[in-house]
Amino acid sequence: MPHTETPGTEAAPHPRLRWWTELPLIVLVYACYSAGRLLVRGDVSDAVDHGLALLDIEKALHLNAEHPLNRLFTREPWIGVPADFWYASLHYVVTPAILVWLFRSRAVRYRAARTWLMTSTFIGLIGFTLLPTCPPRLLDAGHGFVDTMAQYSSYGWWGGEASAPRGLGGMTNQYAAMPSLHVGWALWCGVMLWRHGGTRTAKVAGVVYPLVTTIVVMGTANHYFLDAVAGAAVMGAGLLLTPFVLRTAQRARTRLTARFAPAVAGSANVSASTPDSAREGAGSAIVSGGCQTSAGERFPRQREQRFGAGAEPDPAPSDAGDETPAPTR
Repeated sequence: MPHTETPGTEAAPHPRLRWWTELPLIVLVYACYSAGRLLVRGDVSDAVDHGLALLDIEKALHLNAEHPLNRLFTREPWIGVPADFWYASLHYVVTPAILVWLFRSRAVRYRAARTWLMTSTFIGLIGFTLLPTCPPRLLDAGHGFVDTMAQYSSYGWWGGEASAPRGLGGMTNQYAAMPSLHVGWALWCGVMLWRHGGTRTAKVAGVVYPLVTTIVVMGTANHYFLDAVAGAAVMGAGLLLTPFVLRTAQRARTRLTARFAPAVAGSANVSASTPDSAREGAGSAIVSGGCQTSAGERFPRQREQRFGAGAEPDPAPSDAGDETPAPTR
């Protein structure tokens, strides 16, 4: 089937992406996300109430994946310790790595993929703002959850407070559990690997990575099952909004270009409409106004343009043109 352009998009080609513009953009978005997550802490009692409400909803739906997974991770260090490393580090490594891979090898797809990821991240930040939620690990011990990252903190760089580096637990918002962007970002990575990986190994990784991440966030008691579902829903909403965001960005870019284009076009028009004599210098003695050639320059039949009708020059060799024979001596 022949490829058809969407009407209205063929006239505005996208500018070429450069890493020195993309990297600051991604860093800025992540900094805004982290700062917003830190500043919007919410009330602790509200966060606890929201966490208990999620448990009640899961109980009503007969969903209880968190407790058996958390007991397994707590009882088996060979599972719990790698799971804690997975939770604390991979979303900082895999997500940027796939962004770089798409930028270098799939540049045509990169713009939409990057926009999808950023849009979903901002939607998640709205969720943290409107619904601060206490994760299972911070609930009262009577609810049956164990914080595996606190239990195995001696194995890693994180402390007992959070997955942040030891001593920096106070620098993160521990009540930003709903939605789980660990699951959301892992799902985005999985989709990218499945669609653009090109090998069976990449497709398998695209399925395994988000699935294992979902198990890990529940087994470590960092998220409820409904947090994981909300993380997937946020990515779905971001995917639906991506075309709108891309069109809006393109319109803004077009308007900015049109705003500054008249000044550039005006200077170009002035340059194009200026006579050659004015551009080369009105007072120049090199240009001849009569013949429109440099003084002393002669072309065949040029002398016929320098004399009026009926006026004949003296047939001297010094005045003869290139086609005039020398007089007979």
